Amino acid sequence: MKKIFLFFAAGLLLTSCSDLLDTEPYDQFTKQNYFTNETNVELFANYFYNTFTGYGSGSGDYYFNTLNDDQASTGITNWSFTSVPGSSGVWNTPYVEIRRANTLIAAVPGIDMSEAAKNNWIGIGRLYRAWQHYKVVRAYGDCYWVDKELDATDEEIIYGARQPRNDVMDKVLDDLNFAIANITYNDNSRTAFNKWVALAMKAEICLFEGTYSKYVTKNSSRANTYLTEAKNACLEIMNSNKYSLNSSYKGNFDDDDLSGNTEMILYKHYVLGVMAHGTIDYTCGSTQVNGMTKDAFDSYLFRDGKPLASTALDKSDVGRIVSIDDHSGYGEAKHINIADVLAKRDPRLSAAVDSILQFPGSGFARFGGAQSTASTGYGVMLFDNVKYANDNGTRQATNGNYSDAPLFWYAEILLDYAEACAELGQITNADLDKSINKLRDRVGMPHLTVDVAADPANNMGVSNIIWEIRRERRVEMMYCMNDRYYSLQRWNQLDKLDTQKYPNLSRGAYVGDFADVVVGTDSEGRPIYLLRDIKYDADGYINCKNNGTERIYDGKYILFPIPNDQHNLNPQIGQNPGW
Repeated sequence: MKKIFLFFAAGLLLTSCSDLLDTEPYDQFTKQNYFTNETNVELFANYFYNTFTGYGSGSGDYYFNTLNDDQASTGITNWSFTSVPGSSGVWNTPYVEIRRANTLIAAVPGIDMSEAAKNNWIGIGRLYRAWQHYKVVRAYGDCYWVDKELDATDEEIIYGARQPRNDVMDKVLDDLNFAIANITYNDNSRTAFNKWVALAMKAEICLFEGTYSKYVTKNSSRANTYLTEAKNACLEIMNSNKYSLNSSYKGNFDDDDLSGNTEMILYKHYVLGVMAHGTIDYTCGSTQVNGMTKDAFDSYLFRDGKPLASTALDKSDVGRIVSIDDHSGYGEAKHINIADVLAKRDPRLSAAVDSILQFPGSGFARFGGAQSTASTGYGVMLFDNVKYANDNGTRQATNGNYSDAPLFWYAEILLDYAEACAELGQITNADLDKSINKLRDRVGMPHLTVDVAADPANNMGVSNIIWEIRRERRVEMMYCMNDRYYSLQRWNQLDKLDTQKYPNLSRGAYVGDFADVVVGTDSEGRPIYLLRDIKYDADGYINCKNNGTERIYDGKYILFPIPNDQHNLNPQIGQNPGW
């Protein structure tokens, strides 16, 4: 709670700026009168926690990101940039935060504290600085490593060329290792930065760098170094026995109190009336939901542990007509129920999507309230919970949701570990049993083994076991952190987002058998059909394209373009390939 109420003061100490050179703001806070004791240092560092978005309203780390192959919005989300922008917060914001971290790092040595306390807070500053540099590298590649508060004398950075991404990431790793070795506070906290959060960040960052080096820059030695660092960071968390999987997969995403959840390494806490969000509302209200694609739906294994191409179970994805009064005020109506379809699949699918298809002309209120429609027919279920339904309207309020948001959690560590082992060529069944198979045990799915059979859908040119580990990551992290986009980026597979080449990215649920279902009559007694307001293709699947638009991949999209305002500030900054 202290974080929620007190982080605003730290925000006043530094203001936003559009380039690398910031200046001290003219208000009552100055570095000279603020950094006088450890309490103020802690208050300042609390701001770092609050910059992790978690859930949001209209944007955020969950659900709202639709530039991937997991979700589709009506009209298909295009690439973030198709031309060079005038300016971009993707570039500016991390450097504002890097300056914030450097302000803390520079101030701590002059404050009366023990050496251990100083190193703890410097460690937190360096951890945050590492994370922000990682975000810049992930988006832009070559960039500027900034390890101090810049002023006009730092011309080699302010007016110089960008530094090679590899050099920046090596310094990121140095910061991470310092943080892990020196952060000693809040060891058991799940809402404060500590050593375990630093290890989780290291696992993610090193897995990104290792696979990017392997598949994009083709540097096998560098890839092995970073993949080993990722593996070892995961092992340190796994061997600590501080964390274990929560009994409920869905419970990680729909609970208003994650404090007792053994899976959480760091989560964001929300309090109604103080700091809330609208993620639940956006997935169950009158605003059309960004639904799951058919491509994602088909990636879930069947209950026999086999993919769509080889399962012995019924492969049909055709639902059945049911009559339901959804308590939205419209009375009983006909809907398409896919509960039988979901029952044949990995249970994480039924946690992710509603068993009732919902689309324009056939809206559905899951727990009462406003009816919802989804672009693909698959309503988003993961974040919703019946306990919010009658909670004074907060469930369907854009700033009234107060479920806690995971930021780093144990399932990610298990996924990172398995992938690092597989990419190193060192994966064993024992490794799978302590990682992927724990995730499968939680939902009652058959175990994965290293000799898994080939899936004809494997279109990434990787081994069978790597393909299956990537599948596991996809379904476990569905709607989460835009993980799918960044995974495709580091695997050099962003072309898989091309809707022209992969039509299942713009398809949704099957509705073709229900075209002639009559749901009522108009004022002149003419029949009204169930599918009157939805477009579907010749195969009977909902079509999300708007006026035939396509999302076409260009190789330059693997990195963002440097904004024009940065060229105006520094002509030596250069531009990324193809832009």
